[in-house]
Amino acid sequence: MNILMLHGINHNMFGKRDPVQYGTITLDEINERLNVLGRELGANVVAFQTNNEGAMCDRIHQAYAEGVDAVLINAGAWTHYSYGIRDALAILTCPVVELHMSNIHAREPFRHVSVFAEIVRGQICGFGLDSYLLALRAAVSAGRAARAPA
Repeated sequence: MNILMLHGINHNMFGKRDPVQYGTITLDEINERLNVLGRELGANVVAFQTNNEGAMCDRIHQAYAEGVDAVLINAGAWTHYSYGIRDALAILTCPVVELHMSNIHAREPFRHVSVFAEIVRGQICGFGLDSYLLALRAAVSAGRAARAPA
C-alpha cells in the first residue's frame, strides 16, 4: 500500500513556528513517525512538502498517475481558500484524509472553513502529532477497503 503525505505551506518551519499551536516537533520528526507507523501497518509513506501552490497541484496530479492508495493532506492555510488544490484533489480516485495539528474550529473564524471538506473522506484535527498518526490509520483502512473486491 502506497500512501502520499502532502505537507503544505510553512510546514517546513514546524519546530520553530508558533509552538503554542504546533509544538516543537519538526517536519522531519513527523515524517519519521509516519514512516515507522506506516511500516507497522504495511504501508509505504512518501512525504512531500512545498510552499508553492502549483507544485502541490503538480504532486497531486503525479499521485493520480502513480495510482497511490490514499492521500493524507495538511495543506495549512491553503485549506481555507485554495480552490486550485481542491480541484486537484477532486481528480483523485483514492481516499483523501485532511488533517491539522491544531483544532481549526477553535481558532480564528477564517480557519473554520475547509474548501476540501466536501471532497475528502474525513478530517482529523486538534491532536498535534497524533492527528498525523490517526489520519494514517484512517487512510490505510480506507485504502484497503477501496481495494477490496466487492
